[in-house]
Amino acid sequence: MSVIAEWRSRLSNISWFMRCLNEFIARKANKEDSCKGRFWEGRFKSQALLDEKALLTCMAYVDLNPIRAKLAPSVDESEYTSVFERIHGKSHHTELESDKEGKDLVKFIGAEHQLQSSGINYSLIDYLELVDWTGRVMRKGKRGAIPPQTPALLGVLGLDNETWFSLANDFGKTYHGAIGSLEELALFAEHTGKRWVSGKNKLRNIYH
Repeated sequence: MSVIAEWRSRLSNISWFMRCLNEFIARKANKEDSCKGRFWEGRFKSQALLDEKALLTCMAYVDLNPIRAKLAPSVDESEYTSVFERIHGKSHHTELESDKEGKDLVKFIGAEHQLQSSGINYSLIDYLELVDWTGRVMRKGKRGAIPPQTPALLGVLGLDNETWFSLANDFGKTYHGAIGSLEELALFAEHTGKRWVSGKNKLRNIYH
């Protein structure tokens, strides 16, 4: 294999990328702590997010990590998350201020602007409301006592409260390989030469 062909192969190989990234972080952390040995608990997992619905759900799951771990009382205090950057990177919570939305983050453009610009086709305000609302329920630990005023974005996504809380809590543990609509899963399976995608039956009930 030529050097160029080998480089191209590595550039398209997520395992190689993660190996380089993990080694760099592990060496730096071990140097700071004056220790040796493995830094990471286990091997990384990757999931293909096949549509914006899957992307938004995964974003919310990651943004709520500090709340689930009880490391922060609310999303506006959960540092090192994208939702924290989106909240504090804006002087006013309006879509007109989207140029100030967190540095280097993909912007929420709202469904009404999707033809004019590239970005996430949902409202930033609706997303912030959804994540904040979910975080408050998680922190109280009373999923049976869900506030009557549910976020508007749940209706847009076509998800009920229980389905959403299941995703917000178990997205990284229950769903593997690829996540998206059944149509996108079929295309993904064809593209990757697979006959079946893990979690398809569960996704059938969610991404309808």
